[in-house]
Amino acid sequence: MAKSRVGMIGLGIMGSAMAANLVKGGFEVIGYDPVAACRARLKRSGGVPAGSALEVARSADVLITSLPSAKVLAQVAAEIAGVKNRRQVVIETSTLPIPDKEAARRRLAKSGSTLLDCPLSGTGAQARTKDLVVYASGPTAAIKRCVPVFGGFARGHYDLGRFGNGSKMKFAANLLVAIHNVSAAEAVILARKSGIDAALAVKVLGDGAGSSRMLQVRGPMMAKRSYKDATMKVEVWQKDMKIIGEFLRELGSPAPLFQATKSIYNAAMMQGLATADTAAVCAVLEARARKRRR
Repeated sequence: MAKSRVGMIGLGIMGSAMAANLVKGGFEVIGYDPVAACRARLKRSGGVPAGSALEVARSADVLITSLPSAKVLAQVAAEIAGVKNRRQVVIETSTLPIPDKEAARRRLAKSGSTLLDCPLSGTGAQARTKDLVVYASGPTAAIKRCVPVFGGFARGHYDLGRFGNGSKMKFAANLLVAIHNVSAAEAVILARKSGIDAALAVKVLGDGAGSSRMLQVRGPMMAKRSYKDATMKVEVWQKDMKIIGEFLRELGSPAPLFQATKSIYNAAMMQGLATADTAAVCAVLEARARKRRR
């Protein structure tokens, strides 16, 4: 598929970054988000704001959805199903329960559209630098057709086979993210308490065997104790944690380390850090450290 028009539905942290990179890559992007500020941001990046998801669906054969909840996915699927475009492929990138994605797939199939399950590996900061990987699943022909679009906002992609496998891989990836984020905070705090400059520690640890992408991406925020420029808000991450927990229970798969992180993310919510970046788990652990000294 030659570079052409791409529709973007959902212009939050991830969606806006993907849209901006697609524009930079030579695509014409038309997008919609119910928040006016998000539509304005799209316009500033060179995209074309639309008045509804339906308008986007009528304007492009390839759509990308980046949505906050299963409820919103159902609403969007119902709206764009009215277009009845058999050439239309919808790249669904949200982290949501598989049954909800399957329901949206069936709804769109009735109108002739193909929904792909394509969650993303990467944070909002990584999305801005096109450092994302697409976990694509669904019909192979549709995935191949979307490869140029993937290349417009991601550094790579994997065809994981049948619909839903992308989400399964994403759940495993986010399980690791939950753990690595907290372990990065523990390491930064240990270095700081032992008298080593936190920023230096992040640099040195990031170059060693104990490194992780979460240390590299969120370690600098932890070193600065600056969590306002959220690349993944704690309140949004709670949704992902719930989905992963339910999937683990469904399969009976043991995950003691993942379970151990839950209380830390919950504490971040209770301490008023809902809209902060998930790197704020460092603040939670530092608060615990101060209490222990008393």
